[in-house]
Amino acid sequence: MSHTITHPTRQGKVRDIYDLGDQLLLVASDRISAFDWVLPTLIPDKGRVLTQISKFWFDFLQVPNHVLTTDLSTCQLPAGLDRDELEGRAMLVRKCEVIPVECVVRGYLVGSGWRDYQRTGKVCGMALPTGLLNCARFDEPLFTPATKAERGAHDENISFEEMSAIVSPTVAAELKARSLAIYRAAADHAQARGIILADTKFEFGWHGGQILLIDEVLTPDSSRFWPADSYSPGRNQPSFDKQFVREYLESTTWDKNSPPPELPPEIVDKTRTKYIEAFERLTGQAFRWK
Repeated sequence: MSHTITHPTRQGKVRDIYDLGDQLLLVASDRISAFDWVLPTLIPDKGRVLTQISKFWFDFLQVPNHVLTTDLSTCQLPAGLDRDELEGRAMLVRKCEVIPVECVVRGYLVGSGWRDYQRTGKVCGMALPTGLLNCARFDEPLFTPATKAERGAHDENISFEEMSAIVSPTVAAELKARSLAIYRAAADHAQARGIILADTKFEFGWHGGQILLIDEVLTPDSSRFWPADSYSPGRNQPSFDKQFVREYLESTTWDKNSPPPELPPEIVDKTRTKYIEAFERLTGQAFRWK
């Protein structure tokens, strides 16, 4: 019996999710978002890059996770979906009960953590030494959970105690330990490939009484990756993500409150190149979809 779903059950900024009963089909599109807007211009192959990076990490980490297969030849797809178009950008996964907390690990003082530190001397309520520079490396990575925001809103940092009240102290301790262990393993691998994993966020879910790592994992959309050979604290770092897109949009007259402009071809090409470079450096494999 074939699935008759022709439209995504849920559509995020970047991904389309098809509910197949006890399984989900996660499809990473080539859409790109910035400043909480989905841009009108696609980044060719971006969805494939994100899916293939996630697949690499799920295989490398060997932690309990939700992935069933990325081989669509073994799957019965919803009617109306083009198998060739989905190739490389889709994952069939177990349907899990999502744990409603983002598990953020920070190895470096950057982004909202840097802004928080400048204002309060702390990151997410945790006191830090004085005099740290922008993008300084922490002696030990920090676990800084956040609430999962509704679509269109920002995630909100919470304390570990607040997280414990949401998911129970036992589950909170387990998620913290898992998140830090995964971050350290991934950061060590990335460092050996000439890439700094500055920070990342994980999601977990319940399936059959077991906690599984779910969603995308350690991609340029969920993490900050920096080239190690140009790292220098005290300034923003070049990165393998949407940097070119953000910088271009900041240079335009766009007010961030109205529909965003199209991206010029050179920005699209640079962004695509950065995503592919991240994949190839992290995995040691050539990107196959040219």
